[in-house]
Amino acid sequence: MSTVAKPTQSTIPPLENGDRLTRAEFERRYEAMAGVRAELIEGAVHMPSPVHAARHAEPHAHLIGLLFNYKIATSGVRLFTDSSVRLDLDNEPQPDASLTIDPRCGGQSKLSQDDYIEGAPELVAEVSSSTVSIDLGSKLNAYRRNGVLEYLVWRVRDRAFDWFILREGSYVPLVPDADGLLKSQTFPGLWLDPEAMLADDLPRVIAALNRGLASPEHAAFVQRLQEGGG
Repeated sequence: MSTVAKPTQSTIPPLENGDRLTRAEFERRYEAMAGVRAELIEGAVHMPSPVHAARHAEPHAHLIGLLFNYKIATSGVRLFTDSSVRLDLDNEPQPDASLTIDPRCGGQSKLSQDDYIEGAPELVAEVSSSTVSIDLGSKLNAYRRNGVLEYLVWRVRDRAFDWFILREGSYVPLVPDADGLLKSQTFPGLWLDPEAMLADDLPRVIAALNRGLASPEHAAFVQRLQEGGG
């Protein structure tokens, strides 16, 4: 009786930057590789370069700190970092941050049985240094097409933030208010002082967020979440 050998890690082809793969094949190869980071964007594999400290890791930490403080004050909101997201059959990005509404509170994404985010998070954030062309190109189109409601890109080298809001199938820029603050429309009370963040003035960043968390809009949002409808 003949037997068929089960595939092992050594028989599964490694991921290569630029590979054109289905999402299922991408996941099969990705799970067989340890110590790498990869994304599937519009059917193509992207494997980022090594992460730099000041140009990525530190801004990433500061952004996560902002979002984490928002999560603490907003029951019904979930925050994920570097988690793969199954958007569609051609896209499985691994954004720097995903802020979601729990599906029990009316959110549009969920966690799969094998622990992936499935569907579009309400907000995705990317810290972009060497990947600006991707983050504002093919990745932006994938997020837009799949219904990510807000997309925040921190262009570190350009010292700029792009915050997009989904409107009738298109992304439009979020315009700062009279005080220079960027205020999320999907997550009331999530206020960002971009000048303070760029100046590394974290107390001022948190002070602006705290004003948002004390706003009537945030209180009403928390109430809606508790009632099961974000």
